[in-house]
Amino acid sequence: MSKSFSIISALVLTGAFAQLHAGEPEIRAAVKTLSAQAVIDSIKPSPAQGWSEVSLSGQIIYFSNDGKYLLQGNLIEVAGRKNLTEASQAVARFAEMKKVDIKETIVFPAKGTPKHRVKIFTDIDCGYCRKLHQEMAQYNDLGIEVQYLWFPRAGVPSESSRKAIAVHCAKDQRKAMTDAKNGVDPGKATCNNPVAKDYELGQRIGVSGTPAIVLEDGQLLPGYMPAAALLAELDKTESCTTV
Repeated sequence: MSKSFSIISALVLTGAFAQLHAGEPEIRAAVKTLSAQAVIDSIKPSPAQGWSEVSLSGQIIYFSNDGKYLLQGNLIEVAGRKNLTEASQAVARFAEMKKVDIKETIVFPAKGTPKHRVKIFTDIDCGYCRKLHQEMAQYNDLGIEVQYLWFPRAGVPSESSRKAIAVHCAKDQRKAMTDAKNGVDPGKATCNNPVAKDYELGQRIGVSGTPAIVLEDGQLLPGYMPAAALLAELDKTESCTTV
């Protein structure tokens, strides 16, 4: 997650209240001491006895049930070697990604009937983003539809976001994306665009670098993956679940 997106900033994001359970009043009171405007998405019992899992717009943290202690990090089930925090984050991430308007993404469609759809946060100048894009035909040939969202690593505004906006505003977005990934400056065209919104979304769901691949079930895969490796990962999830 971006360093600029702290726990405190996450606390002010809005969300629905969960049903009360033991320790919840104490936890809500503790959260309010961190931010008076805080509204929590959900609170539920944690698998770790004496602790509760708190969701803050996709960020999972833990509070002791007496509200005295806060823990940020991954909760691992030792016996099964399962990352319970990531499992919960994937559920929250899935809900966030369902809100994305497909019309605001740049889509590189699968060849034939798509087997899978992924959303990829990208940056024009990122080396591994360019490597991934150079292999786009391989992803598409394997039945993977790629829906691009923007994550200019230098933030908004920046030279990176200027290029992203210009590509998004181009008449032929796919060509403009490919040209830009090949080092052609896309210019300074502007229009209504989702670049800042995408960047904020990426921060909320835990994107800290690019490329960042969000799978159909809400899993986040940081970094470049070859087409065959991505397909193998996707085949573990339900085919063509909308994200």
